[in-house]
Amino acid sequence: MKADENRPVIAGLLALVGVAVAVGLIAALAIVAGAHVIGLGGGHAAAVGGNDGATMIVPKPKKTQPASGPSITLGSNPTSSGSSHQPPPSIKKPKKQISLQSGQTSVSPMGRIDLTGTYPGGEGAVLNVQKFSNGTWQDFYSISATVTNGSFSTYIQTGTTGMNRFRVIDSDTKLASNEVKVQIR
Repeated sequence: MKADENRPVIAGLLALVGVAVAVGLIAALAIVAGAHVIGLGGGHAAAVGGNDGATMIVPKPKKTQPASGPSITLGSNPTSSGSSHQPPPSIKKPKKQISLQSGQTSVSPMGRIDLTGTYPGGEGAVLNVQKFSNGTWQDFYSISATVTNGSFSTYIQTGTTGMNRFRVIDSDTKLASNEVKVQIR
């Protein structure tokens, strides 16, 4: 009996490892040769591009002279006579205003009422929902909406039947919106 015959599993494994190494070497050589043929080699790429020995030169800062005349003149209206002098036009800021709309005009008790609106210039403001009750505006629980990109939205539910009036108010500036009316039937 030979030594190979006693250990056929070990001999098979050694043969498989030998074949895998041989196939791996052949595949690696083929890949390297293919990369060299199509120009993916890394050794001489810089020389081919013409960047051999290139350096970066940064010029030294130099002091500049300030402009001798006016830089920019805006809003000047040259006139032929000096006697007709008009005051410059005043620029009025648009008044911040909260606009409120209700998605529903009538709902059943505890039905969803969608409140949406716009508040230009109120980015990030927290608006509290208020309900008109007993002759005054009162916070409607702790329902609020935050202004994002000039708009806001939230929803409320109430079981109080009849005509209900709602508005939102900026918690910081106390600026209030228009009111919306919703019939609870």
